[in-house]
Amino acid sequence: MSQIAENLEFIRQRITAAAERNGRSAKEVKLVAVSKTYPPEVIREAVEAGQQCFGENRVQDALPKIDALPPDLEWHLIGHLQTNKVRKVIGRFALFHGVDNTALALQMNRIAGEFGVTASILLEVNVSGEESKFGFTPTSLPAALEELIPLPHLRIEGLMTMAPFSENPESAKPVFEGLRKLRDALSAASGHPLKELSMGMSGDFEQGIAEGATIVRIGSAIFGSR
Repeated sequence: MSQIAENLEFIRQRITAAAERNGRSAKEVKLVAVSKTYPPEVIREAVEAGQQCFGENRVQDALPKIDALPPDLEWHLIGHLQTNKVRKVIGRFALFHGVDNTALALQMNRIAGEFGVTASILLEVNVSGEESKFGFTPTSLPAALEELIPLPHLRIEGLMTMAPFSENPESAKPVFEGLRKLRDALSAASGHPLKELSMGMSGDFEQGIAEGATIVRIGSAIFGSR
C-alpha cells in the first residue's frame, strides 16, 4: 500500500470516528482530496486508493489535470474564482466552493445560461471577519441569497467557510458553529435548504464534522507537506 493510500485510509477512519462521536454517519460527509500543487501521477495514486473527488484552487493548474486524469472523477473548485475566468470553468467542475460575491454569481449564472447548463455553487462566508479572507459577511448574506436563489442557471447548494489558522483545532469550532447556525436561520427564512456545509481542513476537519460539515477539504494530511 502506498503512503497516500495509507493516509487516505487513516483520514477515512478519522472521519468515521468523528461522525459517530457526534451521532452522525460517515456517509453524510464527503471527502474532497485537495490536490492543488500535486501533479497527475500523484493524484492517480489517490484514485487507485479509491478517492474519486478532488479539489483544486487555481483554474490554470486544474484544467490540465482534469484533462489528464480519468473522466469519471469529480472535481471541485475550492479557491477564489475571478470573474474573467468563469467562461473557462463552467461545466468543468461539479461544485464551486468559493463564490464570494454577488457579481461573480451573476456572471456564473449568465455564462452557464449561454452554455445551457446549471452551475452548482456554495456561497463563501467570512464568519471570522478576518480582513485577509474573501466571502460574504454574515450580515450581507441574507440579501445576497434573496437575489441569487431565483437565478435559473445557479444551484445554491450551501455555504462554505475557513477558520483562522491556529495550533489549537478547537478554536475553529465557534466559526463552524456560526456557519451552521447562519445556514439554519437562512434556510428557515428563505425556504431554500442549503444542505451543504463545506468546513474543515487537515487541521480542523473533526471539529467541522462535530458542527455539521457535509464536506471536508483535506490536502496535506493525504498528500503530505507541499
